[in-house]
Amino acid sequence: MRLVSEGCRALLYLNLLYTDITDGTLRLLSSFPNLQYLSLAHCRKFTDKGLLYLGTGKGCHKLIYLDLSGCIQISVDGFRNIARGCSGIQDLLINKMPTLTDRCIQALVEKCQQIVSVVFLDSPHLSDTTFKALAECKLVKVSIEGNSQITDLSFKLMSKFCPYIRHIHVADCQKITDAGLEMISPLKHILVLNIADCIRISDGGIRSFVQGSSGTKLRELNLTNCIRVTDLSVTEIAQRCHELTYLNLRYCENVTDAGIEALGNMSSLISIDLSGTSISDMGLKALGRRGKIKELSVSECKNISDTGIQEFCKGTRYLEHCCVSSCPQLTDEAVNTMAFHCHRLTSVSIAGCPKMTDTCIQHLAAACHYLHFLDVSGCIQLTDKALKYLWKGCKQLQILKMLYCRNITNQSVLVRFGNTKSQNISCWKGPVKIIKSNSQLLVGLPKHMTKSFVQILLEL
Repeated sequence: MRLVSEGCRALLYLNLLYTDITDGTLRLLSSFPNLQYLSLAHCRKFTDKGLLYLGTGKGCHKLIYLDLSGCIQISVDGFRNIARGCSGIQDLLINKMPTLTDRCIQALVEKCQQIVSVVFLDSPHLSDTTFKALAECKLVKVSIEGNSQITDLSFKLMSKFCPYIRHIHVADCQKITDAGLEMISPLKHILVLNIADCIRISDGGIRSFVQGSSGTKLRELNLTNCIRVTDLSVTEIAQRCHELTYLNLRYCENVTDAGIEALGNMSSLISIDLSGTSISDMGLKALGRRGKIKELSVSECKNISDTGIQEFCKGTRYLEHCCVSSCPQLTDEAVNTMAFHCHRLTSVSIAGCPKMTDTCIQHLAAACHYLHFLDVSGCIQLTDKALKYLWKGCKQLQILKMLYCRNITNQSVLVRFGNTKSQNISCWKGPVKIIKSNSQLLVGLPKHMTKSFVQILLEL
């Protein structure tokens, strides 16, 4: 760092993520008068005193972006020291910080009132008091996740003091209710709303929000595991959210074909996740009506058969990502149709579909030459022929997952991907099991492939 401080006085961006910097290192930051972006994430060896140096001399007064994620040693005094020297901070990231409290944020906001974006993921001890303090700032983005203290009062504060907010992410905040959504419904500029795992949200809250001022402007909506949401909400979304491009209804178990059919009329929708819902072939057919879906995930949808996938794929040519994992009814016919109609596919997961055979891999490899990612874990009928087809046809493949594929042999893997650059690889004869510490094998691609490596995951 001393060499950097002497030779790079005009430095604007500095990322010290996961390094062993100390207070002495932070003292050198005063040598960077133009520094604007600084990440100290997961650096545990500096103290509150070191943060005092950020405001001394000529350095860090122009700082607008600061990442303190994982720096659990910082106390209220440390945040106060930051505020004294870096009052121009606009973007603040403090993730994975179980020691973060309301008093820390209050100390920072006393002088840092230009903050427009805050991200507090896995900071369980923050409460509505934090958002009372942030009311002094004109927030446009709020992200908080895994918090049981935040209530509808925080939404009320956003509605009153943050008229230009565009991005609200309050996932897994158990005390957020329909009343909170009703409170932010008058806001006019919300483009992204993520209330995943807020299990108290129901149709009433969704209706209030989408009928509000931002409903027609909303671009992304995540309702993952909002188990009280039903077809009534989905129909309301389809009728009101004309600019919506991304919709996640994962594990909304009360969503059925009746709601999905309404989504089939949306011309703006390009990405949808319906995993774990009650959708069947009829819903999939309706969803493919407009033909503009690029990303589809219907994993763990037990009611989907080959017919549904075939009807959907016949209606769309732009599909790039498709996940049909753990759909036990699917056979080769579904993948064959997918390969025939959707040549732009770059990512496919058929994991946990035990009826798949080498034939579907043959069709996929022959038609989908842009494939980068493939997960066939649990496709127990696949054999060495599948690797042969992928070797010949998928020259841009980067990641291949094959957990529990017992009929793919050790020898075939070594023949196809034998020019490995990895070390500490253990191989067992019989059913293939190749691991590299964390059960991942990185191997060099054959010469005719364009990328630098492939990940192959295999396990008994």
